[in-house]
Amino acid sequence: MQPARGWTVQHIPDLSTSTVLITGANSGIGFEAACLLADRGARVTLACRSPLRGQNALARLRGRIPEARVELLELDLGDLTSLRAAVERWLQDNDQLDVLVNNAGVMATPLRRTADGFELQFGTNHLGHFALTGLLLDSLLATERPRVVTVSSGTHQMGSIAFDDLNWTHRRYRPWQAYAQSKLANLLFTFELQRRAAARGLALDALAAHPGYAATKLQVRGPQMRRAAVTERLSLLANRLFAQDAAHGALPTVAAVGLPAAQGADYWGPDGRFGLRGLPAHAPVGAAATDMTAASQLWDRSEQLTGVRFAALRAA
Repeated sequence: MQPARGWTVQHIPDLSTSTVLITGANSGIGFEAACLLADRGARVTLACRSPLRGQNALARLRGRIPEARVELLELDLGDLTSLRAAVERWLQDNDQLDVLVNNAGVMATPLRRTADGFELQFGTNHLGHFALTGLLLDSLLATERPRVVTVSSGTHQMGSIAFDDLNWTHRRYRPWQAYAQSKLANLLFTFELQRRAAARGLALDALAAHPGYAATKLQVRGPQMRRAAVTERLSLLANRLFAQDAAHGALPTVAAVGLPAAQGADYWGPDGRFGLRGLPAHAPVGAAATDMTAASQLWDRSEQLTGVRFAALRAA
């Protein structure tokens, strides 16, 4: 089911009984999604790697929405030890979670490694969120109709999963291919999570979204890390000329979180030409993202790499 023309965030019902945790919520579409959901009444946790940027985001959000119920959680997706500690801190004050939004990400970075030795994009964009979802699964299942929304990208259609070298230790590193692999992994994870939850008769809905072409810091961070000044300037120019703003880029995520008609295995994105901008609608899924064998294999490898196992989804 597609939203009607003229769709706005006001189509999202009241969320005052919902608790939402959003990763990477200090800027870009994560911050804008947090604002929109808080404005609909949700209690929102901004999960951010940098305490300073997180505090600044918290202040900006409260400036926009003084009545917002919002809190900050320091969480580093690139360090599994830190991630586990962050989840433990959050669970000390929260016994249930209605929606987890796996939003944080890095794009087209030079070859870097996480604290656990994973290639940065695969480790942050996929493995960190895989582990976070598993660690919060019991809290999600304590709610009536939990949702996990993972932010992917249209770039997933150019990706492939190199199971023999997931972390780019043997191949020449290609930043955009690594990014596409991580975004394809996001969709494979979403669809496999939905299949496993449904097989156990659980009410969990796993959905995905993509922002289209939204002007955020994501486009320039990679060139900055590579010290590619010309690419950075071109990215900034393209953002000004062609991209929609971050608030519009956040709408597919917000739709996946809050639309009553949204359901498990949905993939939401802008409805405009090539899916670059527009209102939320069902987005096309590349053939590789529907490969159930690859999804199951990726799940097993992700459990092995992170040490996080989804006990509630295991066969009885």
